[in-house]
Amino acid sequence: MMPEMPADRPRVVLADDHRLVAEGLQRLLEDECELVACVSSGTALLEAVHQYAPDLVVTDLSMPDRNGLSVMRELRAAGVQVPFVFLTMHAEPTLAEQALRAGASAYVLKSSAGEELLRAIHVVRSGRTYITPTLGARVIAAPGRGQKQELTDKQMQVLQLVSAGLRSKQIAAELGVSVRTVESHKYAIMQALDVHSTLELVRKADEYGLTPGLHASRPIP
Repeated sequence: MMPEMPADRPRVVLADDHRLVAEGLQRLLEDECELVACVSSGTALLEAVHQYAPDLVVTDLSMPDRNGLSVMRELRAAGVQVPFVFLTMHAEPTLAEQALRAGASAYVLKSSAGEELLRAIHVVRSGRTYITPTLGARVIAAPGRGQKQELTDKQMQVLQLVSAGLRSKQIAAELGVSVRTVESHKYAIMQALDVHSTLELVRKADEYGLTPGLHASRPIP
């Protein structure tokens, strides 16, 4: 089930320097978006945003002459707040965190594009942030702590099961661990994400694209 999105078709500028990728993305987006421009460089992206004033930008991170992140920063400095959806092959959590801290609205891996890109656009259009689930929990920074808070694979599994509505006893059975271990993981997650209740935890998981039913969870060993 897709998140609710405004009924009007968003006007989108698409930027990708790989011709075949760009053509595939155009076909994917054309049913739900109005593509006002498709460009293949950072400079052309900057010019297109100024010229067309789109509702959304979908862009690669790495492009000839300048990258998408530097373009977004220049636009932000000029007061242009158009949402940026980064679609990239770079799966490094530090790059995703850097993009989000700079003002990106979504970070999607090309390896999981397609329906996920459309989902990310729906999420962004509804006013939220989206990150590819395999990266999401790893790039969440607790406010005011000054450093990135990373979750382990097991903590990610616990977080996803909590978001699915399972209680600690059920999670323990799913993971093959004790209830005490589950509670320990849950406490560590809440500390890392700076939340103080299960409801806040679920909301944080939803905000970062980890809500089961919208995304595939990692397999439980």
